[in-house]
Amino acid sequence: MNDAHTTRPRSAEGPGWYVDDRCTDCDVARQLAPGLIGVAGGRSVITRQPAGEEEERQLHAAAFACHTRSIRTSAGRLDPGLDPFPLALDDTVYLCGHNSPHTAAANSYLLRRPSGALMMIDTPRWSERLAARFEGIGPVTDVLLTHRDHAAHGLRYAGRFGARLWIHEGDLAAAPGADRVLRGTEAVEIADGVVAHPLPGHTEGSVLYVADERYCFSGDSFYWSRSANDVEVAESVTWYSIRELAASLARTVGGLRFEWLLPGHGDRMVLPAAVMAEKMRGLTARARRMEPRPIDFTAVRW
Repeated sequence: MNDAHTTRPRSAEGPGWYVDDRCTDCDVARQLAPGLIGVAGGRSVITRQPAGEEEERQLHAAAFACHTRSIRTSAGRLDPGLDPFPLALDDTVYLCGHNSPHTAAANSYLLRRPSGALMMIDTPRWSERLAARFEGIGPVTDVLLTHRDHAAHGLRYAGRFGARLWIHEGDLAAAPGADRVLRGTEAVEIADGVVAHPLPGHTEGSVLYVADERYCFSGDSFYWSRSANDVEVAESVTWYSIRELAASLARTVGGLRFEWLLPGHGDRMVLPAAVMAEKMRGLTARARRMEPRPIDFTAVRW
């Protein structure tokens, strides 16, 4: 164990699990181990040690997802056999885990289609071992990039799988090798039941992918905030234009229908479609009142 990363100033005392000092407050660990990992001083902390196998599984999921590998145990190196990823969220969507430092710790997903083939939405860190695990579920035919911030490993995974690589023209500079380029702002069905909704705002080329009118992969355009108990935009981390994002929502929200909100950053949520639609209308109304502001990662309301 590297002694440079064993400090535990924010974690539960005693042997067991702890968070080292590389934590960047990305919130991923807290999503996967609620009640076991909390926040203090702008960083994740172990609030208590696990009780039983289920809580051990939650902490292993957090540890194997963490992009800085900051979730650690005094018992030593994690057992790769306890890696739960890809983690089934239901019978259609998997969470990839193994978030990458090159995508700002973004979550990524696998979407199973009726044929048995998979689509990857954004990407985890690159690993041949991971690629082989994903292919063990089914062939990956498409890699869908939501925007430039999450494009780091897109070409490598697409090349490994022999898959199509999708990105919007507004962010094409981040994935110049993409062979499927979305253009303009009109929604387009890119596969049976899968619709791309360009949503410029967070970046110029941000895109939502909605599958089967049930699953919305929102990238960084919006997310579920536990503190607000609502759908939110990260207005303090909007690289292109918060006003464009408000306009994009106003143009798009009437045509959106989904139950699962699956963002790159921020928490996930499942609600009845009618409730989610009402939440999205509320977000659209709030976004109209938002003004440009300096980039501030610490202001994001997880």
